[in-house]
Amino acid sequence: MNSRNAKVRAQFSQNGAMASTLRLRPDLNRAAARGTATPVAAGPAASPDAGSSGSAKWALGGIIGGSAAAGVLAAGSSALALYFARRVITPAKFRDADQEILAVIRDGRALQVILAATPEATVDGVYGFFFDGGRGHARIGRILSYSPAERTVLREVESVYSGDLATARRGWWSGAAYPDPAALGLPVEDVLIDVDGGTAPAWLVRAVPGSEETAPDVWAIMVHGRGASRQEGLRAVRTARELGMSSLLISYRNDGLAPSASDGRYGLGSTEWRDVEAAIEYALQQGAREVVLFGWSMGGAICLQTADLSRHRQVIRAMVLDAPVINWVNVLAHHAELNRIPSAVGRYGQLMLSHPLGRRLTGLAAPVDLKAMDWVSRAVELRTPTLIVHSVDDEYVPYEPSAELAEKNPEMVTFEPFDTARHTKEWNVDPERWERQVTAWIRLQLAPRTNPGDQEPAAGDSAPS
Repeated sequence: MNSRNAKVRAQFSQNGAMASTLRLRPDLNRAAARGTATPVAAGPAASPDAGSSGSAKWALGGIIGGSAAAGVLAAGSSALALYFARRVITPAKFRDADQEILAVIRDGRALQVILAATPEATVDGVYGFFFDGGRGHARIGRILSYSPAERTVLREVESVYSGDLATARRGWWSGAAYPDPAALGLPVEDVLIDVDGGTAPAWLVRAVPGSEETAPDVWAIMVHGRGASRQEGLRAVRTARELGMSSLLISYRNDGLAPSASDGRYGLGSTEWRDVEAAIEYALQQGAREVVLFGWSMGGAICLQTADLSRHRQVIRAMVLDAPVINWVNVLAHHAELNRIPSAVGRYGQLMLSHPLGRRLTGLAAPVDLKAMDWVSRAVELRTPTLIVHSVDDEYVPYEPSAELAEKNPEMVTFEPFDTARHTKEWNVDPERWERQVTAWIRLQLAPRTNPGDQEPAAGDSAPS
C-alpha cells in the first residue's frame, strides 16, 4: 500500500495539479499498465467470499483515495483558473494603496515627501500620486535623496491638486501626472460622444488657431489603458498641439465614466474598439479628415483592433502605442507566472476566456478571441504606420512582442525602447525624449503623400526601421 500511495503522490507532484483538470476522468488503462490502479465496476466492494484478498481491499482503497485526491486537485485547479480569468476581465472597484508615506516636509513654499523605498518610488521622473482612496492627487517630482540603508527616498512635491497630502499615510503611483487639461494651462471643452448604451464623456483640446503646422484637419484620439482614465492621455496633448492637432481624450465602456458594457466585463480590446470608432466618427463630424490614435497598455490593443475592424480605418493616418498589449496570450502567461499560477492552469484560464462554453463561468457576453489579437502572428496584416514606445523593464506587459512585431513588419512599425520606465511611464521618466521622438515620427507620417488619393502610405512615408 505504501509503495502504491508513494507512486500516486509522486505522479501528482511531477505533473502538477492541472494534470487532473485536463483529464477529468482517470485513464484507468494507463494506470493499470503502471500497476497503480485496476478498473473496478460500479457497485458495492466485492466480499472475501468473491475471492477478494486483503491486499486487494487495500488496492481498492488506494484507488478510491487517489480518485478523490484527483477530484480535489481538479476542482482546485479549475477554481484557480476561473479566478485568474475573472480577474483579467473584471474592472477593479478599488486600487491597492501599496506606497507608504513616511513624512511630509514643508520648507517655506516648497513641499517634500519621504516615502518608503519601492521599485517605483526610486525611479527618477515626474509622476502622479493618488491617495485617500483616489480623492487626493499630487504631482511628485525629482528624487532629492535616497537612503538604501534606511530604505527611504525623499522627493519633491511639485503640486497637490486635491486632498491633504500631509495627513495621507498610503497611496499609489500613476503615470497620470496631471488631473485635467487645465492643469497643463490648456483650454478644454467637455464633450459627449454617442456610444452603445448612452454617451461617453471626453475632453476636447483644440489645436492652436492659425497654427503653422500642416495638420489642422488631423485629430489625435487618446485611448487610456485598463484600470486607468482619460487622464493618462494628457501626457501626449502638448505634443499633439505642437503638431497642430486637436486632441480628443476619450472614455470607454467599463472605465467608470462611459456607460458599462451589458456584461460589465472588459473585452481586452475586442469590444472597446467600438467606442474608439465612435470617437473617430465624432471627430469627422467636427471637421477632422484623418486621425492619429494614441494608446497606452490595453489602449494599444484597442487601437490595433480599431485599425483592423473599424469602418473608419482608412482615416487612421498613424498610431502611437505606449507599452501596448501586442499579444494577450503572452501577457496572460506572464501574469500567471508572476502570481505563481502553474502554466497549465493559466492556459486553462485563457481557454475559459476564449471558448463559448466559458461564458457562463466568466460572465462574458461573448468569448474573447485572443488569437485575433495576437499581432505578432498577424504582423504582416498591420497596414497602419505605427510607433511603439516600450520600456524593456516593463513589469506588467513584456516588451518582447512589441520588438518582435517591429522586426516582422519594419515597413509599418517603428520600435523605440526605453529602460527603467516600467509600465507606461516612458514619458514620466524622460518627457523630453518621449516628446522629441514622437514629434519627429508623427511629422514624418503627416508629410504630404506622393499620391494623396491613396490611403496606403507611399514607400517614402513608411516608418523608418
